[in-house]
Amino acid sequence: MSDRPNVYAGVPLDRAALRRKNEAWLTEAWHSPDARALPVWQSRSFVTGPADAARVVLVPAGAALEAVPIFLGLLDEAPIFAVDLSILESPETLPALQDLGRFEDLRAVGPLMPEGEAALCAYARGMAWWNARHRFCGVCGAPAASAEAGHVRVCTDPACATHHFPRTDPAVIMLVHDGGDRVVLGRQSRFPPGMHSVLAGFVEPGESLEEAVVREVREEVGLSVTDVRYQSSQPWPFPSSLMLGFTARATSFDIETGQDELESARWYDRASLRDHVPSEEFRLPRRDSIAHRLVMEWIAGG
Repeated sequence: MSDRPNVYAGVPLDRAALRRKNEAWLTEAWHSPDARALPVWQSRSFVTGPADAARVVLVPAGAALEAVPIFLGLLDEAPIFAVDLSILESPETLPALQDLGRFEDLRAVGPLMPEGEAALCAYARGMAWWNARHRFCGVCGAPAASAEAGHVRVCTDPACATHHFPRTDPAVIMLVHDGGDRVVLGRQSRFPPGMHSVLAGFVEPGESLEEAVVREVREEVGLSVTDVRYQSSQPWPFPSSLMLGFTARATSFDIETGQDELESARWYDRASLRDHVPSEEFRLPRRDSIAHRLVMEWIAGG
């Protein structure tokens, strides 16, 4: 297994978490001439360049961007913030952004961006998404105010005052093999045409990761598995998951797809996957996904 980080991992920042409670430092940092902001609009990232070679655009921070800043960390000692401009109809026309770039879906441009830049966009996207969807207290319903530079939201009702923290949903994603040269790939109806992938599902309360792997495989394709091995993980901010990659060896081999799970699933042999040509009938997962890495490293291992 390679030691390289998965796409959207490896944010090139010192997160400087201890700075988040220092309001005076944050205010000074926001207005510093070295400070930069990463704009987000309706979960889209601000980039420049062609779609197959997009680069993130960091703009000068400060009052020119009228949004609640989210402190992301320090990049070579320069403060980096995210700003969510989703309430604006055409943010590209702001003087601070005009003619500098455009807003693109990270899923479209992220796979081909430099790894650190894709990770930075994912971090900003995830934090903006969480803040936008937790404007009210989940305990009492009162408005929740941003605190600690956007990393906490606090209920404004003094009788409640609950602190809410960014949420990440753990999901297991697993390559099921037969111990030899076959692997299970399945397809959901919402997938792009032809795309087939490994199995995946969310971890349930009171469940270990290994138990989640076993349960999800059984529910999705009716197989029993053993030898569950962790491979790597990937932040997946679409919208707020952490994908935990595993391999598992099947001990039964007759696939049965559940009505609520996969559209189809079957065994594929290593040679056919190695030699396949992507088409509308069959293609592997998108290149920025941990699913793609699981499959490609399994193919290379044979």
